[in-house]
Amino acid sequence: MKQYVIDEIRPEEHHKIKHYLNATYGSVEVGGIYWVPLPAEILTKIQREHSDCQPFYFAIDLEEERLALELLVRTKNRIRCACIGYASKEQQMWIVEVVDAIFERLGIVT
Repeated sequence: MKQYVIDEIRPEEHHKIKHYLNATYGSVEVGGIYWVPLPAEILTKIQREHSDCQPFYFAIDLEEERLALELLVRTKNRIRCACIGYASKEQQMWIVEVVDAIFERLGIVT
């Protein structure tokens, strides 16, 4: 799995991040996984065409000392489909910018 990982998160930072993610994206459904929806304007052509599969998400996996972003775009509606796959370059940049903005908002230096 391709991931973007931020490690060595301190306990107080973990608490801030968890609180923010819960408030913004809802409580976790499984483990420390948060589902962040992708905006329509950065969907690929096939993702736009697959309206039955929308919305699309990327996962943030928050653990005590690290945060990992799966660089896989997926849907909750299907397990397998041609529209599910690794993020495009534009989607990757958007995902990283979202997390960078969270850390900046919370005053966490990476």
